[in-house]
Amino acid sequence: MDLRAGRAYWPTTNGLMHSYPPLTAPERADVLVIGAGITGALLADALTDAGLDTVLLDRRDAAAGSTSASTALLQYEIDTNLVDLIPMIGQRDAECAYHLCRGAIDRVRDLVQDLPDDCGFRANGSLYYASSKKDARMLDREYAARTAAGLSVEHLDAASVQARFGIEAPGALFSPDGAEVDPYRLAQHLLHRAQARGARVYDRTEVTRLDSVRGGFTAHTNRDAAVRAKWVIVAAGYEAEKFLGRRLAQLKNSYALVTEPLAPVPWPEACLIWETARPYLYARTTDDGRIIVGGEDDDHHSPERRERMLTRKTRRLEHKIEQLLGLDVEVAYSWAGTFGETKDGLAFIGPQEKGSRLLFALGYGGNGITYSVQAARMLTGHILGRPDPDMHIFRLDR
Repeated sequence: MDLRAGRAYWPTTNGLMHSYPPLTAPERADVLVIGAGITGALLADALTDAGLDTVLLDRRDAAAGSTSASTALLQYEIDTNLVDLIPMIGQRDAECAYHLCRGAIDRVRDLVQDLPDDCGFRANGSLYYASSKKDARMLDREYAARTAAGLSVEHLDAASVQARFGIEAPGALFSPDGAEVDPYRLAQHLLHRAQARGARVYDRTEVTRLDSVRGGFTAHTNRDAAVRAKWVIVAAGYEAEKFLGRRLAQLKNSYALVTEPLAPVPWPEACLIWETARPYLYARTTDDGRIIVGGEDDDHHSPERRERMLTRKTRRLEHKIEQLLGLDVEVAYSWAGTFGETKDGLAFIGPQEKGSRLLFALGYGGNGITYSVQAARMLTGHILGRPDPDMHIFRLDR
């Protein structure tokens, strides 16, 4: 199924950075990664850095699926507020999940320092504004929960939000710990580096069947060539469900647009912006002064319906950002992507079942990249016999 519609910004502006062949002959590896988007790229980088022989397969062009549709806001804040997550999974694990996402931002910063360019990485803050007076009261509790967890956050009243950001809202939380990146460029650079370490990347090759064999798996493909591997990591988003045999997430569409460049920067501090309403509006800027706006999420029914909704949703996003910031914008690109949303807002990371060599790295929701950073670290350690005690937070059977 097509994961996106419209004209996505990242592959258009970057062009064809690297090309990868389809699989035409049998392969053997320590680890097979199914999916060559940003999650697969992060995994390949971590696995090859650890000396593991790695093969990646993707049914599309590498990084051409959900990665191309990502708006790539890097936040420690997940879609479920900390004050709501604590009663779901317990205070220790909820706070840990937030801190893991916070640490992932630092990891991305470190990764890009050793790549050919910075992949558009820019550290900045994150403004989480109240969409209503009722939500402003919720932010009081959220502020207390984050402060108790040791997270850096400011509580702003309406006057402060207006003075600092030019936004009318009854209150907000501001965190200095946020960032943004070009996800397509980051994925391509990581895949290229993994190749230099010996990884083999094949795209336009679909895994049609996965057979458990002695000592690992045989992955059969639509190209009459198979891959034998000791371990398999599925990093194919919600499409991973065919390997799991059950659905883990609800399918949603999110819509996005990129404006023509604006001058000066449309709001002070050029931070990430998102709101408490669900579904929420979210926005960031680019290096050349554009605004990336996303939101208007709805349930996924079919690619055709998503395509029909794109024009209407783009107009709504355009109107909302103009109203929020008090300016006129011109839309340069717009697209829609399909993603998975979990009940608790957390990713699924780990083995299919205890003792299984079939692993999953599914960074669902609005924190896909930060979750994927942690999945790459955790699953590499798991394969090396160094299990992470926090991986249970993301277990598949929760």
